Amino acid sequence: MESPVATHPSVATDKPHVRLIRGDITMLEVDAFVFYAQPDLVLGSGFGGAIAVRGGASIQKELNELAADGPLPLGSAVVSRGGKLKARNIIHAVGPRFKEADTEGKLRKTVLACLEAAEEHGVKTLAFPLMGSGYYGVPPGVSARVMLEAFETHGARGTGLQEITVCVFDTPQHTAFEAAQAARS
Repeated sequence: MESPVATHPSVATDKPHVRLIRGDITMLEVDAFVFYAQPDLVLGSGFGGAIAVRGGASIQKELNELAADGPLPLGSAVVSRGGKLKARNIIHAVGPRFKEADTEGKLRKTVLACLEAAEEHGVKTLAFPLMGSGYYGVPPGVSARVMLEAFETHGARGTGLQEITVCVFDTPQHTAFEAAQAARS
């Protein structure tokens, strides 16, 4: 996987600035990054496994406490500390799978929940993956469009966020996000 390198200039959506990079979100030095989580908050494999290995056991222990009352509802987000990661916090978001009823509405709600959780924790620099794209099957173009709309909606309300980084891991995701940014320009 390539190291995080800016591949698109910052684009203002009001405030904060949005930038696109290609890399591994778990390696970023940001106040927080978003992880598209399971409702039971078990980290599992893929990026969840990377979080567990690189961040240490304290993250899963904290998530177990956060999920003690049962699975989190769709569209919600909770914050854990980042353990040994460079990121101070991780925002664990429970979003939709593709082809659920109202996937876009549910995804928008999830992104907005992440932004609100970031605000509540004083986050200034936040990184997102291309939400739901990949394992959950949300098409990259749909995810990118919905995310940008949510960023603009949130920014219009006023925000303490200074920068949002969208960190993708492959060319199709990168291309889809660039196209969505261009369409909004």
